[in-house]
Amino acid sequence: MMIDLEIVLPVILYLVLIVLVIFCIAFIIKLMNTLKKVDIILNDISIKMNKVDGVFDLIDQTTEYAASLSDRIINSISNFVNRILRKKKKGDIDE
Repeated sequence: MMIDLEIVLPVILYLVLIVLVIFCIAFIIKLMNTLKKVDIILNDISIKMNKVDGVFDLIDQTTEYAASLSDRIINSISNFVNRILRKKKKGDIDE
């Protein structure tokens, strides 16, 4: 009886190992196919994003221009108000 277990147990282990290797090979093949599809999708997205990138650059430049313009306008208004307040303070001190 002991001899039978010594023969049967390794055979069972080898069969399980063979099934596991076959399963891993099939899984890797399916994984490679999935990665090919993902690569195609990512390339397509990259091409589309490069086309849209010009629009984003235009929006960015427009935003920067509008921010600098608003900064200049605010600086001009604050300088004007400061000049008016200085003149009033000088007039108050003279009197």
